[in-house]
Amino acid sequence: MTRLPKPHREFFTIPPDAVWSPVHSTAGRVEELVLADSIDHASRTGSRTRLARWSAGALADSAVIHDFCEEVLVVEGDFVVGCDAGGAGGETFRPYTFACRPPGVWHGPFASRGGCMLFEIQYYE
Repeated sequence: MTRLPKPHREFFTIPPDAVWSPVHSTAGRVEELVLADSIDHASRTGSRTRLARWSAGALADSAVIHDFCEEVLVVEGDFVVGCDAGGAGGETFRPYTFACRPPGVWHGPFASRGGCMLFEIQYYE
């Protein structure tokens, strides 16, 4: 089966009442708003573009690895990478910092002490 590319979506306003979906976190609240999506993990094709919103104190307490490429831009707030399972330590990244990860790279744990917004693209090559 051939997957179609993400649909054409010309500039559009994200309404203030847009529905954000919860994403697993150990503490605090992490939510996503998918902007464009054609990702199919079963066939390892497509891509997803999303915003991820982390509340102050949100924590994902273990490192992760995945089989797709991922690009992340910190848009606002603080994003901590490599903290311990309780959220202490790690390196803090602020707006306009960027990560580009190929498949198979361990990364995390993650936290946000004051909350943050991330712009993310996930895709299979």
